[in-house]
Amino acid sequence: MMKESGACRTKDASKMYTDGTYFDNNKTWHVEDSPWKAKQIQAIIEKNNIPITSICEVGCGAGEILKQLSQTIPRVCFTGYELSPQAFELCQSREDEKVKFYLKNILDENVFFDLLLCIDVFEHVEDYFGFLKSLKQKSKYKIFHIPLDLSVISILRGSLLLDRKSLGHLHYFTRETALETLKDCGYQVVDSLYTKSFIEIPVNTWKGKVAKPIYQIMFFLAPHFTVRLLGLSSLIVLAK
Repeated sequence: MMKESGACRTKDASKMYTDGTYFDNNKTWHVEDSPWKAKQIQAIIEKNNIPITSICEVGCGAGEILKQLSQTIPRVCFTGYELSPQAFELCQSREDEKVKFYLKNILDENVFFDLLLCIDVFEHVEDYFGFLKSLKQKSKYKIFHIPLDLSVISILRGSLLLDRKSLGHLHYFTRETALETLKDCGYQVVDSLYTKSFIEIPVNTWKGKVAKPIYQIMFFLAPHFTVRLLGLSSLIVLAK
């Protein structure tokens, strides 16, 4: 998901984010994943030595990613845009002099930032091509985090429909289709990396504990093949 978000959508698609349905299914708005996501974002910023004084997140959800980044990146102003009233209410406790939140559609605002974050968002957007093309004008650099839902296992298990119902994912990507989508929308890809949540975030089930070391070995030996086969990873992309 955007696991933290309610980005620009058409009226019907956005209903679950504004009427409380999404909040009922995801009470924390996935803030438990935010520290890990913030580390992935900061790592790709530092790797590419991006000069920034302003960071915006579209579909910021509960705002915890920006809050985490504000504590580790100095001399930067942080702004979050969110369409869900329930998520925006969660943002309020995280606002301070460095971090500001708005219950608005960024596409309706005349704003421009050094860096825009789109973290688990555009897979929720009906017209994701139109959304990405419009978003391009809002910053110099963009960081996308894209769930790679489409894998051999997800198709065999039929889990894509579960994500559609519980998380609101409308579109499903592989690494290749995600990158081509950004290029088709006019973006220049600067860098891209897998983010390995299944390896790096502790698992609590016995099945997960058994599978984790096997996945880790497979990923080390053949990362592209492993992700195509099993999923369990996302893609972080730095673009202009």
